[in-house]
Amino acid sequence: MIRGVDHIDIGVRDLAASEKFFETMGFEVVRRTEHGGGAVELQCPGDDDYPIIELHAESESRPVGIHHIAFKVDDINETHEQLVLKGLEFQSAPNYVPPTQRWLVSLFDPDGGKFQFVQVDPVEG
Repeated sequence: MIRGVDHIDIGVRDLAASEKFFETMGFEVVRRTEHGGGAVELQCPGDDDYPIIELHAESESRPVGIHHIAFKVDDINETHEQLVLKGLEFQSAPNYVPPTQRWLVSLFDPDGGKFQFVQVDPVEG
């Protein structure tokens, strides 16, 4: 099931200024992608197990602030299936996102907060 936090997605007004802010605190850029209108992923200082901060420019679908928190899982399909059996409803079935090379599935908590489950390892078909 859940192994830890994978990333925290944050909408920002000025992507370059926010990137510089996090770099000043010691974060390192690990990837840039074009998904969601463009994003930069920064690794928290420390060892490789610390979560990624994923910054996106503010948009209609990503207002300023935390957009979602993603949890690492070993098996995305098993996690999805187990949580569906427990009565949770997801936005869709697990899907692959090529720009980030991750499998993910999302749901909302009772207050509308978005959470993702992420598998980095290949999914057996």
